[in-house]
Amino acid sequence: MAHDIATPRPAPPVTKPADDHRLKASPFWRFSLRLYASTEVQSACLALQDKCGVDVNVLMFVLWAAGERSVLGVGKIRAVDRLVKPWRTGTVVPLRTLRRALKAPPKAIGPREAEHLRTRIKAAELMAENLQQDAMYRFAQSQPQGPRASSASDAARRNLVAYQSILGPFPKAEIDKILKAFDGLESPR
Repeated sequence: MAHDIATPRPAPPVTKPADDHRLKASPFWRFSLRLYASTEVQSACLALQDKCGVDVNVLMFVLWAAGERSVLGVGKIRAVDRLVKPWRTGTVVPLRTLRRALKAPPKAIGPREAEHLRTRIKAAELMAENLQQDAMYRFAQSQPQGPRASSASDAARRNLVAYQSILGPFPKAEIDKILKAFDGLESPR
């Protein structure tokens, strides 16, 4: 009997929770992936995020709308920003902060283990951004069509001016990189 108690029992198999969330592939999400695929755009967006407080998803939103020559204006940009701000500050930013912190983990944690966790957090951050963009896409679909520009390029520039009027000026070099990539897309939408 004592032998039975001392004999270790195998641990039950570890099961992964069901991952029933699929990234939503709205036209806005697909546009963002296409534009953000450029390393120039990535570095410019991250610089604007870190230096100017730009929400890259809002930035992508104003550019996506510009792809249809839609001029958003300050009011509509403020409205979409207000819509997603609680999600951004409560979910997206904390995940980003944690992911970045794990680039240099505490010495007590092995680098491989930290990188494994960082990879999982990065996936959660991507999912959180996808959900944010989905909310923004649904917002756009619920709004009446606003003014239209003569071209997507003109709309992009006007929408960026409106976004800058909310946050303050953006460095010209970063905006120029993003606009060059935007203008180079075959079809912005």
